[in-house]
Amino acid sequence: MAAPVRDAASASDAGAWEPQHVHLGLRVSFAAGAGRVRGAARLALRCAREGAAELRLDAHPSLAVRRAALLPPGGNPPGETLPVRCCPFASYGSALHIDLPRPARAGERLDVLIEYEAGDGPGVCWLTPEQTAGKQKPFMYTQGQAVLNRSFFPCFDTPSVKCPYSATVEVPEGFTAVMSATSWEKQNDTTFVFKMSQPIPSYLIALAVGDIVSAEVGPRSRVWAEPCLIEAAKKEYDGVIEEFLVVGEKLFGPYVWGRYDILFMPPSFPFGGMENPCLTFVTPCLLAGDRSLVDVIIHEISHSWFGNLVTNATWGEFWLNEGFTMYAQRRISTEIYGLAYTCLEAATGRALLRQHMDNTGEDHPLNKLRVVIEPGVNPDDTYNETPYEKGYCFVSYLAHLVGDQSKFDAFLQAYVNRFKFQSITADDALAFFLEHFPELKEKGVDSIPGFEFDRWLNTPGWPPYLPDLSPGEQLMKPADELAALWEANSLNMEAIKAVDITAWRVYQLIYFLDRVLEKSPLPEGNVERLSKMYPKISKAQNAELRLRWCQIILKNNLEAEYSKVKEFLHSQGKQKYTLPLYRAMWGGSESARALATETFSATAPQLHINVQNYVKKILGLEVVDN
Repeated sequence: MAAPVRDAASASDAGAWEPQHVHLGLRVSFAAGAGRVRGAARLALRCAREGAAELRLDAHPSLAVRRAALLPPGGNPPGETLPVRCCPFASYGSALHIDLPRPARAGERLDVLIEYEAGDGPGVCWLTPEQTAGKQKPFMYTQGQAVLNRSFFPCFDTPSVKCPYSATVEVPEGFTAVMSATSWEKQNDTTFVFKMSQPIPSYLIALAVGDIVSAEVGPRSRVWAEPCLIEAAKKEYDGVIEEFLVVGEKLFGPYVWGRYDILFMPPSFPFGGMENPCLTFVTPCLLAGDRSLVDVIIHEISHSWFGNLVTNATWGEFWLNEGFTMYAQRRISTEIYGLAYTCLEAATGRALLRQHMDNTGEDHPLNKLRVVIEPGVNPDDTYNETPYEKGYCFVSYLAHLVGDQSKFDAFLQAYVNRFKFQSITADDALAFFLEHFPELKEKGVDSIPGFEFDRWLNTPGWPPYLPDLSPGEQLMKPADELAALWEANSLNMEAIKAVDITAWRVYQLIYFLDRVLEKSPLPEGNVERLSKMYPKISKAQNAELRLRWCQIILKNNLEAEYSKVKEFLHSQGKQKYTLPLYRAMWGGSESARALATETFSATAPQLHINVQNYVKKILGLEVVDN
């Protein structure tokens, strides 16, 4: 194995030790206020650097280390107690130093046991019954990406290192535990045993404990949710996951993770989805009731190859996870839904990238694919659309250089096969691309003026190459024309009524609303009429439509419908929906600002701590560091 890439966001000495296996013994208890996790992390290590005299791991001020001990490999506790000290590292974590009794020899194996307690760190989320869908019992879950699992257990919290893990989890009576693991076993009413047989980076180790039940939806898939949501989840996803997996396997090679289950999270979950292997955590916003958002899961399924199997070695090259995943998602979508629909979905992605770059300025340093994350900078604070959509454009450019879809599909399979279970850099990926296509290497495609690979990686700005989305025009044109009709000072109702939107699929409606938003504020009275004309849009339950309708309400300062903005923000806490609405309110009228302040003070407790802090920054409130 190659030595791990130096990761500025990790305090650990991943270069000195190769983790062979991690076992977590966890006891979860819910208390008034925050609950607690009592843990024992057992790390089986192989020394990779002659004379290593200490073990340095990532931890967090919220993680209380009780004891560390050296065990003989495979031996039992208590073992030999080791000196431990915690030192400051960054606002998002600390360095845990464990002194060894003597320097280790290269290749020597040893087991270190760390007993600790975790609870109120940013990676361990405790929800009150009111924050759940069922409102009856509390819920807890962990969120590792990017650098939060160091507050769940002491670890090498860097994507550059992978190993298998196992866990035994004790929970209170009446609760169920689930994890991102290849096997799941209920030992008794309160004890669950998990095993992940494939090597994964620490950020993908995930746990959830709550009042959760499951239902089968395919030969290797089930949905998990609170009892009040399980029927809706089963109805929405029955039979669809397998279709996505089969197409993914055809395109990218075997699905190596065994099961693909989905856990529908409580409404405060801040992300659309988190691709924890074997068990994707998703927002309940996907339960639109009409299967109009099931294709969102294709993105998370695509991570099974790109991100989980082949992983970015550092968060500065996050596009390796997300750009390849966006490309894979759109390949699967093209096979299932056709090219026109996929191009339309990609056009909405491009619009998000345009919006982001307009907000930040194109030459903002975050608008590069290779982001320099300086020591002390939290990788979570670098999160934006660029690695997704500019990354997608770069992978599309590579496909364009090859000029043959089936040859590029074969390359993606070879890429996955070459780097599976490894963490890589952009240099590794691009060197392999040129090695796979020697005729392109000979042509010097990596240095075509204006499209140099180096420029793609290291120069901020709009993508030098944009994939052709014209097949989507048959769906975009009617939406463009309809949006133009609504922009007029005097509305041509005859022409508007002649356009039947009842058969439009969700991305066509999204595209239409994005155009209306661009043209907003519309002439006086037009938005009210649009709202009455299309209850399918203004009264939609689909979260993507609700987001855009709320943005239109705010951009047009339609106070009569402010209640819809409030309802939407009360119903969920997804970051992608929450932050743009607070930005729009705060950048709007006095009454919009008042709405922001009032809504945030009512909903703050149900938001994830990171989302709370991002909203506080938007509203100019003081942020308390974790």
